[in-house]
Amino acid sequence: MKTYDLVIIGSGTGAQAASSRMRAAGWSVALVDHRPFGGTCALRGCDPKRVLMSGGEAIDAQTRMRGHGVTGEARIDWPNLMMFKRSFTDAVPRNLEKDFAENGIDAFHGVARFTGRDVVVTEGRELKARYILIAAGARPIPLDIPGQEHAVTSEEFLELERLPARIVLVGGGYIAAEFSHLAARAGAHVTVLQRAQRMLPAFDPDLVGWLMEKFGELGIDVRTRTTVQRIDKTVDGFIVHASTNGQEQEVAADLVVHAAGREPDLAGLDLAAGGVATEDGRVKLNEFLQSVSNPKVYAAGDVARSGPPLTPVAGHDGKAVAQNLLDGNRHRPDYRGVPSVAFTIPPIAAVGLGEAEARAKGIKFRMHSEKASDWYTARRLNESVYGFKTLVEEDTDRILGAHLVGPHAEEVINLFGLAIRHGLTTEDVKTTIFAYPTGASDIGYML
Repeated sequence: MKTYDLVIIGSGTGAQAASSRMRAAGWSVALVDHRPFGGTCALRGCDPKRVLMSGGEAIDAQTRMRGHGVTGEARIDWPNLMMFKRSFTDAVPRNLEKDFAENGIDAFHGVARFTGRDVVVTEGRELKARYILIAAGARPIPLDIPGQEHAVTSEEFLELERLPARIVLVGGGYIAAEFSHLAARAGAHVTVLQRAQRMLPAFDPDLVGWLMEKFGELGIDVRTRTTVQRIDKTVDGFIVHASTNGQEQEVAADLVVHAAGREPDLAGLDLAAGGVATEDGRVKLNEFLQSVSNPKVYAAGDVARSGPPLTPVAGHDGKAVAQNLLDGNRHRPDYRGVPSVAFTIPPIAAVGLGEAEARAKGIKFRMHSEKASDWYTARRLNESVYGFKTLVEEDTDRILGAHLVGPHAEEVINLFGLAIRHGLTTEDVKTTIFAYPTGASDIGYML
């Protein structure tokens, strides 16, 4: 048995943020991951997804500008696009393994499980720790339907050697929205089966409604209020059986993609052996990201789910845990002004309070909302989908929330996040001089 100051389960953003700070402080650190080092975002999530979406963005730009000074016909070469994606991901695990070694972090490949309140076992090795950080990320939730084994995960979609002609996506959140936009622009016929009343339930319904126009233009068949009942394998593909408002239906597919959400990846850790309590499928924590039942254990990122399940939040959590280990429990994670983006084309973004949330809290606010397709930012790109909704507190003039859809939304939302996190007023923002003409120069008119 070897003893460490800190043993970390996972190797993603939260784990990296904590490990680097603790080593810099002179702590002995071990890290365990049963998957290639790097975590979901760098290898199987946001980074490779956005690289692939670059191909969709190129097709979209060419399509929008056709007849406005641009001619010709562009198309996606899927194998070459996948090779481009791998130029970003393939080197990550070995580079991280090298970094861990150079920084004196003992990195182990294997499944970790608790055998005591301060002991983790992996591949026959016992690692004893003063503290343990669980930063194991998330995994797809079980579909719990017959034939669920026929559906590929989002991770497998990101590794496809070729893109099938008919794709069915089960679910209607971030993954389904983004993948459907990419696959449709790559020439696939896409069907989305969403149980909820609308796509992208995490975003403002009015803006999602405007974005749905783009789904229609792409020929994406979106079926809401639809429950998938089973997936059958056939000679030439699959049949997805579903029900919409009691009406039975069948959808033929060459590929079925599980896009129905993810959950903390805690299976196999044997948290009970470590005295680590859970609640609603995640580690039960206090305000300092420390286990309420075992003070030797902390959690960060998706397994903590104290903040939004986003990569920057995992990094923020990892830093907070490191600070608490070094200083004692004095640092609470601060999730004010955390932006969220679905990288559809164009993207949709949100930060702060939504309209329904603000009303439920009884906050007095003024709201400005407009579909702004006739604004210069949209017209310059011949983009039909552009709009916003902003919420400002009446008494303080502080920005409460911002919701954007259209060109540059994924960048402009960060400025609203900055304003919310630091309590800026509309006057503070409006008197800021932005470069013109840019997406940011529209902010003053949105308030």
